[in-house]
Amino acid sequence: MPVSPLPRRDAASRANLNIAGRLAAPVTMAHERVMTVDSQIGAALHGNGLRRGTVVTIDGAGSAAATLELLSATTRIGEWGAVVELSSRPREMAGLAAAEVGVSLERCAIVRDVSSERWPAVISALLEAMSMVATAVPSNVRMADARRLITRARERQAVLVVVGAGWPAEASLRINAGPSRWHGLEFGDGLLAYRDLSIAIADKGAVRHAHLGQRALAG
Repeated sequence: MPVSPLPRRDAASRANLNIAGRLAAPVTMAHERVMTVDSQIGAALHGNGLRRGTVVTIDGAGSAAATLELLSATTRIGEWGAVVELSSRPREMAGLAAAEVGVSLERCAIVRDVSSERWPAVISALLEAMSMVATAVPSNVRMADARRLITRARERQAVLVVVGAGWPAEASLRINAGPSRWHGLEFGDGLLAYRDLSIAIADKGAVRHAHLGQRALAG
């Protein structure tokens, strides 16, 4: 029986395959590439949302509050989020604090005590299933691991939120949360009631500003 020849592998054939692949790929509308952030931070974002498949860094004294605000907006629209905490750092995410700012806890996973060795694999696995993954970065993270996570976020159309310093690669959006000012003591009742947090958002060379107002947790 004659054997069928293998398909050609020359440059013209590869170019035709690439064209066919692009034509066969599902069309993604522009609005579907943006995750809506219905919050005070979202109002300062381009298109009122975060671009899916990107990395966002958050630093500053109010980074935890800003991260919770993004997770709250994500879970409110029915998406899933996750927070990854490192074993080398104290526990930072409390369920009560998350619920107080509107995070839907049934749609937000908290993964604790992740070692620096396991961190890249854990983040990569979560990006497969979650729309947003928020995490601090181990001090010894490698550039190669960071770039692989960028690729995974882009492939899965997820948003990787890096909290604090240490991210060695590029980011599509950089948020600085701080300084903040607490209110309440001036009313004479001895209780903190409200915090006004200044937000600076750097996106494509432009810097936008916003204010995030949060009330103090009930005691």
